[in-house]
Amino acid sequence: MGAGELTRDRTPSQEELEFGAVVTLSGRVSAARMYDSDKPKGPFTATQLARLDEALTLASRDTGLDFSVYIGGLGKDSRAEVEKLFRRIGPRGRESVLIAVSPGERVVELVTGEIAEQRLSQRGGKLAVMSMVASFKEGDLIGGLVSGLRMLDEQAGSPRE
Repeated sequence: MGAGELTRDRTPSQEELEFGAVVTLSGRVSAARMYDSDKPKGPFTATQLARLDEALTLASRDTGLDFSVYIGGLGKDSRAEVEKLFRRIGPRGRESVLIAVSPGERVVELVTGEIAEQRLSQRGGKLAVMSMVASFKEGDLIGGLVSGLRMLDEQAGSPRE
């Protein structure tokens, strides 16, 4: 092919073109396609994730405890599964709090390490879970988690020195 030359085998017929494609006057095929982002699709918007991240960060910073949230299936023995997840935290597990929510199974579990347990009463934990469940019933998963984290943050208070 020399400079400025075009070669064409043949112009495709309208029946051979895919949906949204046309042959332009110059003989070029132009096609319109739907844009499909490569970003992973999740159940939360960027704003919702930012709210949850902020609540986790503030609770951890205020209390010195490590707060984590797990959202997903927990299976038939949810407590055993959550404790298994909690053990994966490792050495920081002693001062950690894990909130596990399985919306499909309608289960909320709260697990604390030894140090976190000393600063969070069972009654306070139950109240936080009840608050989360009330929001979940209204369809507000992120709002419930943020509210629960704030309650746990307030109850645990600042780290003792």
